[in-house]
Amino acid sequence: MSTSDAQQELIDEFEIFDNWMDRYQYLIDMGKALPEFPDALKTSDTRIEGCQSQVWIHEQLEEGRLHFQATSDAAIVSGLIAVLMRIYNDRTPAEIMTTSTEFLQALGLDKHLSPTRSNGLHAMLDHIYQSARVHQ
Repeated sequence: MSTSDAQQELIDEFEIFDNWMDRYQYLIDMGKALPEFPDALKTSDTRIEGCQSQVWIHEQLEEGRLHFQATSDAAIVSGLIAVLMRIYNDRTPAEIMTTSTEFLQALGLDKHLSPTRSNGLHAMLDHIYQSARVHQ
């Protein structure tokens, strides 16, 4: 599935819900479904600065694709991680670099996240794009 197809799939899923309480619950449920993140990877090198809650992202290049593992100690932030993983995980660096972030506005996240969560989301995105630049 292309990144644009994955983005549209997420947009369609969010449009099912009539209100933001249901969308927040969906985000939380997505976060609960994240794969286990090994404690050994919770280091200062994998910790993302700029997030109010604690966030760790570990990436490695496998067969030309960036594989990300990530977690947070906050439920909604874990959901935001799950959203980003659906779009960016196991993509080539070139795919990541050419992927637009406009889908976040289409999801309504720009209007419904607190400023600190929005800053954290952008810090995670910056990390993903920086990882792609390094591995191009």
